[in-house]
Formats: sequence, C-alpha cells, structure tokens
Amino acid sequence: MSTALIIYGVGSLASVGVFVKVKKRLMLSKAKHPSLRGHSRMSQRFARLVPYYEFDETNIFRADGAPAAIQQSRATGFARLQTLFAERCPQSIASTEALKPAISDMQFTAAYRVPYPFSRFVRERLKVGGVLQAASGVKVTDLDGNEFYDLTGSYGVNVFGTDFYRDCIEAAVQAARELGPVLGAYHPVVANNVARLKDISGLDEVSFHMSGTEAVMQAVRLARYHTKRAKLVRFCGAYHGWWGDVQPGVGNPQRMHDTYTLKDMDDDSLRVLRSRKDIACVLINPLQGLHPNANAPGDSTLMASDRGGHYDKQAYTAWLKQVREVCTARGIVLIFDEVFMGFRLAWGGAQEYFGVKADMVTYGKTLGGGLPVGVVCGRADLMKRFRAERPADICFARGTFNAHPYVMTAMNEFLTRAGTEQMRATTYNGLDARWDGRAAQLNERLRQANVPVEVANLASIFTVKYTKPCRYNWMLQYYLRAQGLALSWVGTGRLIFSHNYTDEDFEAVVQRFVAAATSMKEDGFWWARDGATNKDIKRGVLREMLAAWRGNSPV
Repeated sequence: MSTALIIYGVGSLASVGVFVKVKKRLMLSKAKHPSLRGHSRMSQRFARLVPYYEFDETNIFRADGAPAAIQQSRATGFARLQTLFAERCPQSIASTEALKPAISDMQFTAAYRVPYPFSRFVRERLKVGGVLQAASGVKVTDLDGNEFYDLTGSYGVNVFGTDFYRDCIEAAVQAARELGPVLGAYHPVVANNVARLKDISGLDEVSFHMSGTEAVMQAVRLARYHTKRAKLVRFCGAYHGWWGDVQPGVGNPQRMHDTYTLKDMDDDSLRVLRSRKDIACVLINPLQGLHPNANAPGDSTLMASDRGGHYDKQAYTAWLKQVREVCTARGIVLIFDEVFMGFRLAWGGAQEYFGVKADMVTYGKTLGGGLPVGVVCGRADLMKRFRAERPADICFARGTFNAHPYVMTAMNEFLTRAGTEQMRATTYNGLDARWDGRAAQLNERLRQANVPVEVANLASIFTVKYTKPCRYNWMLQYYLRAQGLALSWVGTGRLIFSHNYTDEDFEAVVQRFVAAATSMKEDGFWWARDGATNKDIKRGVLREMLAAWRGNSPV
C-alpha cells in the first residue's frame, strides 16, 4: 500500500472521528434546556454580570409605573403589615434579629426572601420571626404565643405531623439510652431497619449517612466506580442537595466537567442517553413532575407572573418508564433521589407510585423519625465498595456519625409506627384524590374571590401560581403570614402540608389564604396596566439593569 493511500486512510478515519464527536456534541447541546437553567457555565457568567440596584422609598411602590393613588394604597397596606408584625411578634422578631449577625443561613434567607431590588427596603421594615417555641397538631407557636398553620413541612421532613415525630424521638431516646452515643459499632435495631428498608425499596443492600446530600454523593460515587464512567445526568431544574456535582450553575463556585443537565421529559435527552458511552448514572427527583425544567420555585425570583407548575401523572410516569428502558439498555445506573419525596407519595416511594424500578434509591429527612439521616439502598453489585480481585481498588466512604444509635432507634420507631397497616391505609389510600380535591377546593375559592392566584399540586405539595402580570406577587407571603400561615423562606413557591391535616384544618387554611389574597388585592399590589404582559415586565427589568450599569436610577 502506498504512503499516499495510508495517509488518505488515516485522514479519512480522523475526519470520521471528528464528525462523530461533533455530532454527539450537537446532540448534547440540543438536549440541554434552552434557558440559562440548562447551561451552567452561561448561567454563572450571567450571574456575574447582573448589577445590583435597589428601590428606595420614592420608587419602591411604582416599579410597574403605577399611578399615585395605587402607590399610596400600596404604601398604606405595607405600613399596616409592618405595624401588625411589630405589635404581634416583638419577642420573635427581636430573637431573630439578635441571632442573624452570627448565623449566615439567616442572613442568606433574609436577603433572598424577595427579589433583590426590593430586598433591603422590605427586610428592614417587614421583619418576620424565625424562632418558634412549640408545635402541636398542624400548628406552630412563636415566642409571642401566636399560632400559625404550618405550611413549611419542615422542608419535607414532616410527612405525618410533628406529634408523630416527637413521639418517635422520645421513644428513640429511651431505646438507645443503654448504649448511648457509642459510635462505630451498630445498635441492635439496625438489623430491623435494614430488613424493612430492603423490603420497602426492593433492593439488596443499605448504607447509612448523615444527610440526604451525603446519600446522593455516595450513590453517584458508587455508580461511577462500578460503571467506570464519569458523567452524571441530572434534569433541568432538579435539586439533589448542595454538593457541587449536582448543583451546576448559579450557587456553585466551581465549573462543571462531569455533569450533564438535560431537558426533562424530552426525546432529545433520551437520544443522548442512548448514544453516549460515558454516562454513569441518571438522577431523578420525583418532585420535578410538578414543575419540569424549572428550578425549585421561590418568591425571590418572582420578577413577573410566569411561574409554572402542572402535574400530569400519566405523562411523567411514561417519561420515567422511557428513562428506565434506556438506562437498562445502556448499562446506566438509574438513581431515584427520594430525599425530599420519600414516604410522601407511597410507602414504597416513587418506585411504587410510578411503577418504575430504580437501581439505587436515596432517602433522608422523614426516614430519621425527626433526626438527620441519609440512606442509600441499591443492588448488591452496585453497593460493593471494593473489588476482591483488585485489593487496592476501593471506593472509600465512611462517616463518624453514620448509624448513630439515637438516629437508628428513631428510624426504627418511624418504620414501625408508619409501617402499620392502619397507618399506611389512612395515609395512602385515596391520597391523590384527597389532595387533588383540596387543591381544587382552594382554587375554586380563589376564583370566587376574583384574585389572580391559583395553586398546582403533586399530592400534598403545592406551589402558588399567578394569573395576572405583576411585579409584586412576592408580597403575598407577608399577607399569608399576617393571616396566621407559617411559610418556609421560599415563601409561596412551595407549600408542604403534613398528612395529618384534616378537612377542617384545610378549610381553615383556605379561609386564611383567600383572606390574605383579597387583602393584597384591595391594597393595590395586583394593579396592572391594560394589556400588560410578563414579557413587558421582563423588558422593564432589563432596562433597569442597563440603567444600573450606567449608574442611573432604575425607575
């Protein structure tokens, strides 16, 4: 063979190789969500470019160009809330303000409770308490003795009600008293916990960790170790804890190299999974069925009224089955992240609820019976941390507080109490119908009140949507607090009901919710120009940013 032919052949092969790489890269780019959420590097660059600006007393109530009468009405309503909180919650507010300088978490949540141009003005005047002294039933009590219906759900922990978890912890302390906080060895109840978790998950082995984030970290480590692949796939908007590899984009100071963030419920993403050989695992957070391709909603991002939220169980189930099929065909580890949703949808979690089998499942929050915990359940071949034939090839993971005796006894109490036939029947029989009906009840009352608000839900988790273009939707959280509804720091983005809410309890929440929305409407916060659109609002925000870059007033 001549040298020329050899060179031509090598060149042809190189060209084919380049073509294949380019094709795969284009396919990957197409599978990413077109928004900044789907492009982590672009979102990080954009975040660095966003200028800070703020509204002061002269323009805080006219960011949308409202006439003077509406501005005055808003100012009057705002001042009324300010006085109400100050008079009703003085001890709670004072305790919170005293703690804030020394607790960075409190500083962060205070700063990001509302969109940043409004943040300083609001947090200096509408102070809310972050300290509670008691809880009972579906209510919590602050330091001033005020009772609130709890819509925080303790960020997902509180599935069965605070009294249930209090009983679990008290019984756990008694059960672990004889051994005490002795670490390293296992308390005898671990055997029962493992047997129950294997039965619940339908998987072979279990490992214990100190948090849900840790559990996700370990599941991904093991998937990479056993597949000998580096890439992790998560879906746009899904939250899997604060670990860098699963939190691309804004909020993560490092660049992502081994994480692909793809479109949820999209054929382009399936094509990527089918075509690539470097994907170790796919992470699924079932909560994304409520808001596919959107980040966990929070009032701090309510610049307009385009927050989404709609749950279609049939469509999301079909999607998960497609993902399962392609993962099986390509040897990709399918991980269900049940840290937030575990035991809320079904006793067997998302696997039972959607009828889709995972290779690994991570749990946290509620499984600890009220104490911190993380758990990984997985197939035996995926859970092994060493290779017998390669003694130096290990996947090390340990933690001093893993399987802490008090956590294990609290978990045992949780699994025993929540796992009774009566408790499971009470909780899960008719669950979708019950909570869908309650969401419909609230929506109907909101329609009757003629307020531009509605809710969407996935079982007992609700998100609030706004039906009229507005820049002040974030104010609703304060009107709800004034009506005795306790919200998490993300405000109306996520309302998490515990399953011990009775129809009477929920009716009380509906009345307060409607009263809050009606009051906000009367105070003029939902005024809008005729023909105003969310696109108009976003263009206005962009103009404000450009003005801030030039050093001019935003309004």
